[in-house]
Formats: sequence, C-alpha cells, structure tokens
Amino acid sequence: MTRYLLLGASGFLGRHVGDRLDAETGAEVVTAGRRAPGGDRPHRPHLPVDLAEASVDRLAALLAEAAPDVVVNAAGAVTGPPAAMAAVNTTAVGALAAALLTATPSARLVHLGSAAEYGRVEPGEPVTEETPPRPVGVYGVTKLGATEILRLARRTGLDALVLRVFNPVGPGAPASSLLGRLVEQAESAEVRLGPLADHRDFVDARDVADAVLAAATAPSDRLAEGRSEGRWLFNVGSGRARTARELVRRFLEIVGSSASVREAEPGSDRSAHVPWQRADVSAAAEALGWRPRRDLDTTLVDVWAAACAR
Repeated sequence: MTRYLLLGASGFLGRHVGDRLDAETGAEVVTAGRRAPGGDRPHRPHLPVDLAEASVDRLAALLAEAAPDVVVNAAGAVTGPPAAMAAVNTTAVGALAAALLTATPSARLVHLGSAAEYGRVEPGEPVTEETPPRPVGVYGVTKLGATEILRLARRTGLDALVLRVFNPVGPGAPASSLLGRLVEQAESAEVRLGPLADHRDFVDARDVADAVLAAATAPSDRLAEGRSEGRWLFNVGSGRARTARELVRRFLEIVGSSASVREAEPGSDRSAHVPWQRADVSAAAEALGWRPRRDLDTTLVDVWAAACAR
C-alpha cells in the first residue's frame, strides 16, 4: 500500500488531489496542515502543522510519524504580504526538502508549482519547461524560489518532481477566482469582473490531480531516460489558450444567463503584465503518461452543477 502525506489538503487543488488519491486502490492518505479538510473527509488521519512556522526538526518529526512513500505539497499562498507569501511558498519548501532528506530520504516529493513562474512570455508561443522564467509578481517569484530550491535538493539526493500548474478551474473554485465570482453573479442582471482580454491556459483541477498521481507513481528509470539530471519539471495545463472573456461567455451560455458583462473591476495582481500563456504539455505526456482529459465545457457544466448542489 502506498502511503501519501498531503500538505495543503484544505485548499482548492489540495481537495481535488485528496479525492483522487482516495479513489486510488491501494493508497492511504494522511493530511497535514493548520486545519484538517472539512466536508466528507474526516476519515483521513490529520497531523497539525503550520508550514510557515515549522522548523526542519518539526517537519522531520512529522515525516517520521507519517512515514510516507510520497509527499504531495499542494500548500501555498496566492495573496498577502510578500514576507508571508515567501514564508509559505519558498522558505517552507526549503525546510520540507531538508526534512525529507533527514527523516524519509527514500520518499518522493511532488510539489505543485505555478505557471506564474514563467511570467511574461512571447504571445502565440507555447510555454515549454525550457522557457526562461521571468516572474512579474511576488507570487511567481516566491514559487520560482521553491522550484530552484528543489533543483538544488535533487542534486543532494532528493527525489523531487515539480508540476507547474497553469490556470486551474473546476468544481469548488475559490470565491476570489474568476469562476468563483461568476458563480456568485450568474443569476444577476449584470456581471462585474476585471479585464478579460488576456489569454490563459485553463486546466481542470481534476486533471491536475490526475497529473499528481502520475508523477507520484512514475518509475524513476523512466524519468531518467535521456537526461543527465532526469526529468523532474513538468507543465500541467490544457495545451490551449483562451481569453478569459471566452470562458465567461461560455459559462453564461451553459447557465442560461442573459446577464450583461462589465469589465469594470480591478485586475488580478498575479495576472498583471502577462497577456498570454499556453502550456506545452508534451513532456508530461512522454515521461508521466499524462494528458488532460476534460474539455472546458465539461468543466463549466460541473462547476455549475456543484454550485447548485451546495
């Protein structure tokens, strides 16, 4: 039986990852974080820890108690003061890497990175793992810092893989996200949102969870094929670029809403100065055997169904 330790299980992606691991035959899931996931997930053992404040020794003790075969880090801060974001997104990842090497050196770490690490790229060009990262905001900088820490940790023996997740969407999308705001306003006469002209690669959160499982179970010899340092960094996206305006239009069509759309709200700081992103996911397909399976319509139908069920 494969034992997983899931960090950030109460977050949007963490919930989907946990559900996917729960469904996997022969998997045992332990969660860790400041609070246990709510809802229908009380069956999982939970270990309390604040990643932003935990020392290497504290994390090593937690790892020794959990004894995982695979650690999945879905924890992260997308907003807040720069120091607080750095504490969770960068410093905690360094402490986790050090603790893994001390307490459970044979465990694999699957860390969820972000397309924000790439920052501004050439419009029209797919983003590959070799695209030079040029993050434009605190979030992207702090996430890139974690990736670089894990690059170095791999050289000292840590079995770490990084999944750079593009724009995740799906059931249970946070209220602060584009889809979350759409759900809240779908039955209004007017929908007020920020600028919608930028192109993004929207990927279903359940496809992201599938990618996590593929990374967790990929044979080491397959990852090592053809590269001196092995393959360890993978884009996780849909492979398509759409404007946010297209997503909004299609969602309102699916809901049956005739609401007008006003792009009158401030844009996201995380998306500023990045007009285009589209993932090249061929590396994940080749090395992990993963490809996205859900199209945008499927995602949007399921988002609305989940919202109505609540």
